[in-house]
Amino acid sequence: MKLKNSFFYTIREDVKEESMSGKLLVRSGMITKTASGIYTYLPMGLKVLHKLENIVREEMNKSGANELLMPSLLPEEVYVKSGRRAFFGGNMFSLQDRYNRAMVLGPTHEEFFVEVAKNKVRSYKDLPFNLYQIGKKYRDETRPRYGLIRVREFLMKDAYSFDCDLEGLDVSYQKMYQTYQNIFDRVGIDYRIVKADTGAMGGLLSEEFQAITPIGEDTLVLCEHCGYASNIEVCSCSKNVRETKEMPLPMELVFTPNAGTIEEISTFLGEDQEKFVKTLIYEVDGKCYAVLLDRKSVV
Repeated sequence: MKLKNSFFYTIREDVKEESMSGKLLVRSGMITKTASGIYTYLPMGLKVLHKLENIVREEMNKSGANELLMPSLLPEEVYVKSGRRAFFGGNMFSLQDRYNRAMVLGPTHEEFFVEVAKNKVRSYKDLPFNLYQIGKKYRDETRPRYGLIRVREFLMKDAYSFDCDLEGLDVSYQKMYQTYQNIFDRVGIDYRIVKADTGAMGGLLSEEFQAITPIGEDTLVLCEHCGYASNIEVCSCSKNVRETKEMPLPMELVFTPNAGTIEEISTFLGEDQEKFVKTLIYEVDGKCYAVLLDRKSVV
């Protein structure tokens, strides 16, 4: 097909999008906004989306997972029964059918994967297996933004394994861990695997594959030396406190002339720098604030 016969165009003018990626997607003719948080994938953008979808599908199939497709329109009562209807609150699109039955547009499908799995499992011999889908999700975000990063309608791959015990669950988890690495490596995204909050999904452990980008809503805590990686929401705070056999001394006011740093004070008193913490007192708008500085701080 010749380019002149294809539906393809670019926009020179600037467009109203918060992120540069969103601007470029619109201006390059990949997507167009239909409403806040809702986009139409134009032919070129759809080709890219299909390529990404195929990479995900290939790696999931290699792992032995089985693909299915869940409906988007779902009975609300299932979420009420699981106790998650109240959790989602206004983020869930809800409506009624002509018979006044409460329905929702699925924000996530855990409950319904369980319903499907129940039809197969009659004994432990029917386990393990892994089901996945690539389908639409709907969440009424308070503030859709960043182009395709936070939207109200989006395509998601979600997968759920069913195992006999925790040992089998660990095997399935590691298999998915490797599968996700394969997907992100093939796509070529700069990413980190970090500990995260289990959130509405629940569970014993959550690890996120986070793309490193200056935009977004998550803050990561990363250490290049030890490999520690965590979402700041669940980042552990380690208190490096060592026991000492020194006897406590009475409080004493000590004059330290010309000693403005912890290093200078420790040298002046002949003590190890690790024994010192410097306190600064600030007065702001008639209120006093104390700031503690470690031994490397300088006044």
